[in-house]
Amino acid sequence: MMTHTANRNALSCFCLIEMLSRVFNSTVRLAAPAGKRFASLAAYEEYGSALFKGDVADAYLKAHGSSAALLDDPTWTEHSADIVAAAVLDWGIDNGADTYTHWFQPMAASGVRHGLTGQVHNKMLEFDRTTGKVAFDFKGKHLIRGETDGSSFPNGGLRATHTAGGYLAVDTSSNIFLRGDTIFIPSAFVSYYGAALDEKTPLLRSNEALNKEGCRLLKLMGYDPKSLVANIGLEQEIFLIPRDQYLRRMDLQMTGRTIMGKNAPRGQEMCDHYMAPLSTAQPALEAMQEMQAECWKMGIPLKTRHREVAPNQYEFAPLFGTNTTQIDQNVMVMQVIEEVAAKHGLAALLQEKPFNDVNGSGKHNNWSIGTADGVNLLNPDQLNAASGNPDAFAVVMSAIVAAVDEHGDLMRMAIASPGNDFRLGACEAPPAIVSTYLGDDMTAYMEGFKDGKTGEYKPGVKKMDLGTSSVLPISIPAEDRNRTSPFPYGGARFEFRAVGSAQNVSMVNTVLNMITAQKFKQFADAIEGGASPADVAKKSLSDHWKVIFNGDNYDEANQEKLTADGVWRIDSGVEAIRTLSSDKNKAIFEEMGVMTGEECVAREAALHDHYTGTVEMEALCMVDMINQHILPSCRDAECGPVSELEAAVSTLKSAVAAIHAAETEYEKAQLARVLRLETMVDIREHCDAAEEVVPADMWTLATYKELLFLDQTDASYVM
Repeated sequence: MMTHTANRNALSCFCLIEMLSRVFNSTVRLAAPAGKRFASLAAYEEYGSALFKGDVADAYLKAHGSSAALLDDPTWTEHSADIVAAAVLDWGIDNGADTYTHWFQPMAASGVRHGLTGQVHNKMLEFDRTTGKVAFDFKGKHLIRGETDGSSFPNGGLRATHTAGGYLAVDTSSNIFLRGDTIFIPSAFVSYYGAALDEKTPLLRSNEALNKEGCRLLKLMGYDPKSLVANIGLEQEIFLIPRDQYLRRMDLQMTGRTIMGKNAPRGQEMCDHYMAPLSTAQPALEAMQEMQAECWKMGIPLKTRHREVAPNQYEFAPLFGTNTTQIDQNVMVMQVIEEVAAKHGLAALLQEKPFNDVNGSGKHNNWSIGTADGVNLLNPDQLNAASGNPDAFAVVMSAIVAAVDEHGDLMRMAIASPGNDFRLGACEAPPAIVSTYLGDDMTAYMEGFKDGKTGEYKPGVKKMDLGTSSVLPISIPAEDRNRTSPFPYGGARFEFRAVGSAQNVSMVNTVLNMITAQKFKQFADAIEGGASPADVAKKSLSDHWKVIFNGDNYDEANQEKLTADGVWRIDSGVEAIRTLSSDKNKAIFEEMGVMTGEECVAREAALHDHYTGTVEMEALCMVDMINQHILPSCRDAECGPVSELEAAVSTLKSAVAAIHAAETEYEKAQLARVLRLETMVDIREHCDAAEEVVPADMWTLATYKELLFLDQTDASYVM
């Protein structure tokens, strides 16, 4: 037993050692033990090195008499294109890139086009035919414009083989970046007559509308920001499955989802996969680390990673940013995920519903509006302080509520990807009823405002005492999360939760910007006509209050009530796409300068074609899988529903023929929806019944057990 003196001496010795250790570590990094490494920022020195922005761009532009500030003015394309091109060329050469491409985003690409983009790679070289010498050559004219065939991309009739011109123009709101030997120039893609052939152009137009009408409304309330931008943060859910098993599934290879497959004995019943440790005993973690590392170089802040609910399901989430940049980055993230996964013996599935009876994947779209100097209009403290107007936040929120109520059909259209057919309302995504959640605290404030009460909204907080001295009470928001709402407010943003994982979210954000801009415009018109901002907002709230719903959207009684109240409900994705060409919706697209009526009709046709084409591929895969796998297995094993499967093949072929015989894109899509959601679902039951009785050693398709459980079944990974 130590004496008190010995205790004091030991304590003094410990304190001296601790003090010396801190002093030493403040000046000299300790050598890591063998086999160990310290976390440090050195690992992130390459962050943004492949992005032509900030310090990277500044160094190269200064060499040509300019600076990175030049890129903040979009008119550089008119007066300084050669300077920027020269700087980009120097940067590319220093980083091993001698090729460039105008990188664009054709419409109707989700689930079928790798990377969701179009690109033609051109060498930044000139070839002297006289001397046979080669020299670098990249000028402003090469940078700011390109041309390609517009007729071979989905276009809804806007282009044809005899009118095929498609033109590319650099998007100055998004940053040039490089990957490998190629410089990528984000670009808009339009027809010879300026019609949008891509996802980006309508989004850029909607940004203009939101900026114009939002600044106009705020100025009428005494606040004059320089400009407004829409900011978003995108959560990307994926599945990572063993590549050798993926190659045993024609449906996964051709369509991204399993069109048949008996459930494994284990699914997600125990919620054991959600946020569980990322295991080093199988390759998913190492693959995700490499995906993040690739993204760092391109300046993509892919900060968060974790397991999701379903087996083999994972999620990435970046920091938020302006919508054009975030969408461009998300598109590249999806491409990186697919390519890096293959290097680790995995296949990445981005489709919304790859497997039956476990959760599908989404891409939650967190949307807000900010000023050029960083004031978030959906943050009440920031907006009230910046504007000096205690009603400003309530007016902005009233406009958004009205937009959701009036144009919920367009919001539903924007998420009508083929994969969402199986996902909406399936306890993993909100139902196809477009309401908004504000939470009890804000709802009470907005109701009081509607009824004539004044004063700022101060978001409530509450103290939570866990009942133990080991954990002190913590402060939490007054509002809970409502994961059943398609468009909940939370934390100074709205989260559009129903967006599909395989989507390019440009149309989603085009719609959010446009419908909000229209309401800002209508409010501003009324105020300029003599009404007070508060009175305009109060009337709007009274007219549109029904769309605010804080309850359980999965509850069927609540769904019936919302439907009866007149909240937008469109269960069919095909019918939702149809609304794009309604008179109401063509009018708002034209009024806000986002798309012409002709562009709306063309985009509807392209989206219906995309839906039909997706279903046809699935149906033909089902035919081949029955003929080439299931029937032979059943016959060899002398068991299973052989006659039913033989009849199913004829049924599928007849259904596909009927689709081909239909006259319009809409009629084809209607038939395809019935084939997919009724006929193929019934036929799947026969396929799964066969799998249940055929001996395992005679079954030739990869099973759900083999596809979904890396932690339990992967034996090939060597650390």
